[in-house]
Amino acid sequence: MSFLDKINLKAVLDRNTGFGTNANSYGGRFINKNGVANVEKRGMHFLHRISWYHTMIDMPSWKFFGIIFSFYLLINFVFASIYFVIGMEHLDGIPLTYSQLVQFGQAYFFSAQTFTTVGYGHISPQGFVTSFIAATEALIGLLTFAIATGLFFGRFSKPTAFLKFSHNALIAPYKEGRALMVRMTPFKNTNFTDAEAKITLGMSVEENGVKVNKFYSLDLELSKINLLTLSWTLVHPIDDQSPLYDFTKEDFENTVGEILVFVKTFDELFSNTVAARTSYTFDEIVYGAKFVSMYERSGDKTKTILDLDKLNHYEIVEV
Repeated sequence: MSFLDKINLKAVLDRNTGFGTNANSYGGRFINKNGVANVEKRGMHFLHRISWYHTMIDMPSWKFFGIIFSFYLLINFVFASIYFVIGMEHLDGIPLTYSQLVQFGQAYFFSAQTFTTVGYGHISPQGFVTSFIAATEALIGLLTFAIATGLFFGRFSKPTAFLKFSHNALIAPYKEGRALMVRMTPFKNTNFTDAEAKITLGMSVEENGVKVNKFYSLDLELSKINLLTLSWTLVHPIDDQSPLYDFTKEDFENTVGEILVFVKTFDELFSNTVAARTSYTFDEIVYGAKFVSMYERSGDKTKTILDLDKLNHYEIVEV
């Protein structure tokens, strides 16, 4: 029996996903685990299709600081080389009796002082050319630090949904039947209110000999909550209204499909609405399991303890 044969005719098609219907033009999953669309842009020059500001704002912190530090080392090396080529006699304060390696080192530190506009005064440029290079370097340093300051501010002030999703979605017991479950939790000291979630089932199927993308809205037990402080398990009851109603464990193993999760909430700290996305392919869905509770009462019974390490913990159960 094909996927289309198993899909409940009562299931609601979602035509507002923005992914289009031509499945032959798609490869892999629709959305990556980190929430970014699985799309590679081509057909334009690299410098035109890349926003350096967005790239620097969104990249991991270790890579951002690595680029800043590498640029600082490289630009000072370049200017030190220029000073060295012009001649050490044009940098007053560097004894010509020093070895060339020591002289280059002194030129490098003079470049660093000029670039940062610190100017200790131990070494000073002599002559028009050397003074012009030093003045140019100081200007570049001022502009560079202005850009770096803006990037630092942008990274710290960027509204971000500090939400983590479970690695797996589960097919778990629910009331007298089954349900698709996805868990998330805030992991930083933020206050989220008015949280809203949506889950969509995406499939590439063959219809009348043509591959098309089909998307189905999955109704949730709770699609909105007032306050998101603990873990939130999104529950889609697999009833006779669900497109997954007739799906068995073997169907999930043998069918190519994807669960798309969209969440938006209001962050009181940023005073802004933030959004998070993720997806689960059918091979990332565990059939016959339920999540282990993430929170419990403290020993003195005065607080609720949220254990973030248990976000991905589940136990196998009969469905």
